[in-house]
Parts: sequence; structure tokens; C-alpha cells
Amino acid sequence: MLAKFERYPLTFGPSPIEKLPRLSAHLGGAVELYAKREDCNSGLAFGGNKLRKLEYIVPDAIASGADTLVSIGGVQSNHTRMVAATAAKIGMKCRLVQESWVPHEDAVYDRVGNILMSRVMGAHVELVDEGFDIGIRASWEKALADVKAKGGKPYAIPAGASVHKFGGLGYVGFAEEVRAQEAELGFKFDYIVVCTVTGSTHAGMVVGFAQDGRQRNVIGIDASFTPAQTRAQVLDIAQKTSDLVGGKAITADDIVLNENYAYPVYGVPSQETIEAIRLSARLEGMMTDPVYEGKSMQGMIDLVRKGFFPAGSKVLYTHLGGVPAINGYSYTFRNG
Repeated sequence: MLAKFERYPLTFGPSPIEKLPRLSAHLGGAVELYAKREDCNSGLAFGGNKLRKLEYIVPDAIASGADTLVSIGGVQSNHTRMVAATAAKIGMKCRLVQESWVPHEDAVYDRVGNILMSRVMGAHVELVDEGFDIGIRASWEKALADVKAKGGKPYAIPAGASVHKFGGLGYVGFAEEVRAQEAELGFKFDYIVVCTVTGSTHAGMVVGFAQDGRQRNVIGIDASFTPAQTRAQVLDIAQKTSDLVGGKAITADDIVLNENYAYPVYGVPSQETIEAIRLSARLEGMMTDPVYEGKSMQGMIDLVRKGFFPAGSKVLYTHLGGVPAINGYSYTFRNG
């Protein structure tokens, strides 16, 4: 489905699939849990899901004659870290707007983790005191205009690379990659669990897995706490991406988004999220973060306990690679 699109390789290749036997057994053993380790997909600044998207965006950035990648996210954005890493890799400058999306006041929140790495990689980081929203932001548009005014040639990458015209392509490729790995494993996954916020990761999966009729087996776990806006954006991206790649028609019923685990607000972990982070770490040595992966891990664990997945199901947890953000929550995890 992606053969006609140019790709700039930023990842190692297929990310590994790992069985989670101790977590599966702890939850009763009726469901087999696996993880696809997107957090191990690249040597660029700890990798993660955003690199799959950027592989299809970089060729367009280069062709545009741009000299500066301009993007936006929260203070501990994984996406902006990956944009900074990509800019360094391809020899461009990087301008990042980091908004105050999370009402979190850890003393080192804006000096560690993702934002620290972005600064080390040479990105120009601008902190802006504005609240969370997955839409197009005035501060980002202002940064683009400022780069132009100073003689630069900006290339616009929206939050999460999600509403970019090529933002969904990487996770269409993810579905194709999973199918190839399933052929090697000798079985197909019954469900795929993914964290959903700005939407293009989930949307690309829906388009990719629609090819074999599994689009409704992609279980999105909302972490935005603005689920109506997120659901609409996932659908819009999925439909546009499917048109772009010549995929199957996508309807609203194809977007499965569980809204039960994003509380109390975007970027702030509940006690249940914290316990899910500890559980996967202590049973499997697999770290997850308080903003994204901890909430999708919480969701998957709870769905297993509630019997959402039929006995015998094989469930693939998509680890999107947000772990560096946990450094901004050092007080929360001060005792482990």
C-alpha cells in the first residue's frame, strides 16, 4: 500500500514483538499478552512511534527546500524530541514550541527527559504558557512566521505529526509489518491495543488492518481526556489516509476508542496508571510512562481483568516509546 511513497529510513527495521508471560500469568493466564516494542525501533534519541511517521514526512521536507523543522507539543512531548533528533540526523535546524499542556508541577519537569534531549540535540525550544488542545495552535503558526521573518525556510510538522497529509502512512506500514511477523510466528493477533491522543498512529493502524478486516480489533485507549475531539480526528485522518493509499472505506464504526482511562486529565497519571506502570515494570522489566503508555497499559490490564478479551485471545500491546517523560515525574516515583 505504501510502495508509491518515498520513505527516509530512520528506524532499524521491523520493531521486535515480545511475549509478556509473567504479566499474562499474573492476570489469570486466559489471555496471551505480547508487546510490539516501538520504543526499541531506532538509535535516534530513544526512538518511538513518531519516527515511523517522520520517515514519510522527511522526503517532503527535503523536497520543499526547507532548512528548519518547526513543530509543537507539550513540555514533555515525545514527538518534539523525535523532530529534534530527525532534524539533527538530516542536517536541518529545529524550532520547537512546548506548551503547558499538563498541569504538573514537578520541580524538574521542564529540565529533564524529552525536553532536555531536545535541547542537547540543538533544537531552539520556546516554552509557551498555553493549555492542552490537539488542534492547530496559534503559537506554532507564530513560530513558523518567525522563522520566515528571519530568513529561514520552515517546514511545518503539527503536533504528533498527526494532521500532516502523510501523518498516517507510517502506521499503515506498521500493520503490514505486523502481518509479516504474524506469518513468522504462525498466528494472528486477535486484538491490537494502542494509546490514542492526536490520532494518526491509531488512524494509520485502522487503515492498515482494514486490509484483512481487523480494523475494529484495534482498541484505542484514549489518553487525551478530550475523546470526542480525538475520535473525530482519528476518523478524519483515517479516511484521508485510506484515500491516499487506495485502502478500504473507513466509517465511524471502525474507530474503537475506550474513554475510561484518561482521567484525571491529559498528562497526569491516576493512581491506577501509576500501579500499571509499576506492574509491567516489576513483572516484565518493561518501562512505560505516565502520559501515554502507562494509560494504555492500565487500560489493557483492566480490560483483561474484566473479560473484554475472550479466553484464548492473543493481544498485542503497542509500546509507542514515551518512557523518557517519566523523568519529569520523579517525585511521583521517588520510592519506585
